[in-house]
Amino acid sequence: MHGIWFENQKYFQDSLTEMPIIDEIHPYSLVVKSWLSHYFNGERPAIDELILSPNVTNFRKRVLNVLQEIPYGETISYKEIGQSMANSPMSAQAIGGAVGHNPIAIVIPCHRVVGANGNLTGYAAGINTKIKLLAHEHVNLDNLFIPNQKGL
Repeated sequence: MHGIWFENQKYFQDSLTEMPIIDEIHPYSLVVKSWLSHYFNGERPAIDELILSPNVTNFRKRVLNVLQEIPYGETISYKEIGQSMANSPMSAQAIGGAVGHNPIAIVIPCHRVVGANGNLTGYAAGINTKIKLLAHEHVNLDNLFIPNQKGL
């Protein structure tokens, strides 16, 4: 799988050079739909059930690998991602760029990444979507700083 995006998500399909057309009844589409269905039914489907092949740089691939290790219902900070990758020089901005350009939303859980001191930072699908996904996973939002948002 090269990508899963939200409608109107920033950077939608920016990592694809051509858009493959996959029929909705393609066997792999059914696997992805099943995975998402399990996730939204409150189950914790394993990422390794899916074949992930994001078209990203080696650095971004390393960041996405760290994201795949974040347990369901938990968060990690950009700083912690950097610390886990300490054997290569990187800036928080580079890590943020890799997280923000994640082409496989939800499955590679970039919504679980928060800023320093629990600040909820931007999310390519919108901060409201990030909050809803974290709430869906029963993350304790009381420990996070949520920006003032209308319509929550």
